Amino acid sequence: MRYAFTILSLLVATLAFAQANNTEAPQDNNEPRLEGEKVESVVITIPADTSVLVMPNGDKYIRSIGPHSMGHSPHTATMYAAILPGLGQIYNRKYWKLPILYGGIAALCYSIHFNNKYYKEYKNAYRDFVIGDPNNKSYVYIVEHRTSLTVEEVETTYRSWFQNALKNKKDYYRRYRDLSYFGLIGVYVLQIVDAAVDAHFFTFDVSDDLTLQWQPSLLPEESGKTGIGASLSFTF
Repeated sequence: MRYAFTILSLLVATLAFAQANNTEAPQDNNEPRLEGEKVESVVITIPADTSVLVMPNGDKYIRSIGPHSMGHSPHTATMYAAILPGLGQIYNRKYWKLPILYGGIAALCYSIHFNNKYYKEYKNAYRDFVIGDPNNKSYVYIVEHRTSLTVEEVETTYRSWFQNALKNKKDYYRRYRDLSYFGLIGVYVLQIVDAAVDAHFFTFDVSDDLTLQWQPSLLPEESGKTGIGASLSFTF
């Protein structure tokens, strides 16, 4: 009986050792497989803004792709906007801002041209009127087309009034010409800042779950009657 138990123990140990040796180690994906061999695969879904980095030793790392690694750089958007107004907005794909930008630039350029034209006209007229050179009377055109007086009346009776009027007009158009220049510079700087901010938020996405909804509702009153109202629901 003792010998039979010993032989049985040896058989069990031999079978366990043989089963352990017959267990195959997991094969690498690059190793050849027999025809018909079943291979288990695992599908991993990663976001569109990530990438898989494969090291030389075969290790794999998942890394996030930010705006810089995706090729959309705030620095580039700023440089484009500084070189040519509107180019940064095109780079950020904010095409709807171009009509607003160029419309503002066109309006300010027209304002500069308009005010500068009349500033030069009144400046020359004021200079000629103060100097009193008979060969240079550019103010005559202003007297004949923009007043109800004659040149003789302006040079005698209304001389002081006309001189102050020319000076005030000259200063008026110069002031608004300078303000238009400042406005143009402001638009230029603003579109650079706008391009840089849009580039920073180029990949920023607000979830659809962040919503604000309103709907009509019935409001009970203390008297037992029901009133009509509206309710707001904010989901985040």
